[in-house]
Amino acid sequence: MDMLPYKLRLCLSCMDLTTLNTTDTREKIISFTEKVNSFGLRFPGYTPPAAICVYPKWGGVVKETLKVPGVNVAVVAGGFPHSQTFLQVKLAECRMAVEQGADEIDIVLPLNLFLAGETEAAADEIRLIKGAIGERHLKVILETGALGGAEKIAQASFLAMEAGADFIKTSTGKQEPAATPEAAEVMCRCIREHYARTGRKVGFKPAGGISSAKDALCYLEIVERVLGEEWLNPGLFRIGASRLANSILTELETKTTAYF
Repeated sequence: MDMLPYKLRLCLSCMDLTTLNTTDTREKIISFTEKVNSFGLRFPGYTPPAAICVYPKWGGVVKETLKVPGVNVAVVAGGFPHSQTFLQVKLAECRMAVEQGADEIDIVLPLNLFLAGETEAAADEIRLIKGAIGERHLKVILETGALGGAEKIAQASFLAMEAGADFIKTSTGKQEPAATPEAAEVMCRCIREHYARTGRKVGFKPAGGISSAKDALCYLEIVERVLGEEWLNPGLFRIGASRLANSILTELETKTTAYF
């Protein structure tokens, strides 16, 4: 069996298709979602992406438009991308996103607290947000490029997981450097240690600056090597974003494909 097409299809099925633009409008979000609705007809035999990720204002529009079973609605919230607003605003935004139909909430670790050494306060914010969204999945973005090295990335990883994160995610994509294989390695090792200690599996999502099929395979192989095949599914591995989907489709179709 040729593993390359299999792994590329797997990456595609674990993708969070994302549009987080100042220029997003209702019409653009509907059009974006309709491409997922039509994906199976255009590319028969491929598993659709795992989720569509948008700003909180558009989660309800995606929910209303989306017709494909198994594709989740993911929303960035909690003062994304800087997490520099009032906690009550973060909580309200996350609750409202859930009320509008979000299945997954992506927040940013409050770096203003974490980098100031107020780690318990940072963890408390995550706990409160997790409590506010109930059973919806919570992804916590560490913004690894701002953490300054492996030790801080590991500290942030454990903090987020112990506070209730269902996924830990490298980056917002709004700051450089974004995802790196080195950060991914550290985070996956922390997930493995957390699982060994608690028996709870936490998912991993590399994001930010990942635009080629080659990049996607690099991160998939880190997850496979460090965490094992049981993590290679949309419940525990995600990757983004839309231009990456086009790169993977181009490789699979062996012709330039700009569907998304």
